[in-house]
Amino acid sequence: MNQCIAVIGGDARYLELIRQLQTLPHTTIILVGFDKIEQSFTGLKQMTLEELPVDELDAVILPITGTNLHGKVETVFSDQEIYLSHDWFKELKPSTRIFTGITNDYLNTETKSANVSLISLLDRDDVAIYNSIPTAEGTIMMAMEHTDYTLHSSRICVTGFGRVGHTVANKFSALGAKVSVSAESIKDLARITEMGLTAVPLAKLHQKAENFDILINTIPAKVIEKSIIQQLPAHGIIIDLASKPGGTDFEYAKKRGIKAILAKSLPGIVAPKTAGKILADVIKQFLMSETSNKSIEKGV
Repeated sequence: MNQCIAVIGGDARYLELIRQLQTLPHTTIILVGFDKIEQSFTGLKQMTLEELPVDELDAVILPITGTNLHGKVETVFSDQEIYLSHDWFKELKPSTRIFTGITNDYLNTETKSANVSLISLLDRDDVAIYNSIPTAEGTIMMAMEHTDYTLHSSRICVTGFGRVGHTVANKFSALGAKVSVSAESIKDLARITEMGLTAVPLAKLHQKAENFDILINTIPAKVIEKSIIQQLPAHGIIIDLASKPGGTDFEYAKKRGIKAILAKSLPGIVAPKTAGKILADVIKQFLMSETSNKSIEKGV
């Protein structure tokens, strides 16, 4: 059974994602917002948003950033300004699936109004865990770039023990760093200790901050506040991995002379091919499952 997919915007990791999608049988792939790419995708159609047969689409793949609150789509490989309007969503078939990295109020409202499925890939455990690997490698790269000492024996603190925090702590520890992890949950603090790392209750982080060379935040909330930053050593740096605007008081860090870096989209920067394949694998599972179900319904 044929299916039609539109890839609208995206960054370097989407080049690999598109290549992976080309392996799907009986699939038409249409690209919107890729007119400036140097490499060609043989057999694929390039269109403007106005040319796109919206009512024929079975899936729409948006960039990791989705849209902004006005429906604008980020287009790294095009100068086109692409806006997905309320009327555009209304043209979609009810069976259409919308894939995005992250979502927002605009996407939630418009997809609900159009009665179409919205799949936020970065909210999925499998994608987040796989993505945590290039994120950790990118964090190691940044730490090396911004320090004049080895990571081995350096004093690292990771705030948050979720999917990213767990991997980041593990990778730095494997390099011989002295890793502490700060979290709120008693369960997380117990697991941190079991791993041979130093557990620091988040409420007491300000009492321990003077002991850290590098503070790595993974919590998407304002947790690295003045009380913590003012206790960091003068050579200390902060690498914030939380989604924009991060969880650090960047203004106070600047006043204090502490280097604080908001590290955005590390998987797409350090390993776009791997990151693209991770996304493609999950999307393909959805699409192949959908195709299989439709075939069963038709008795194919």
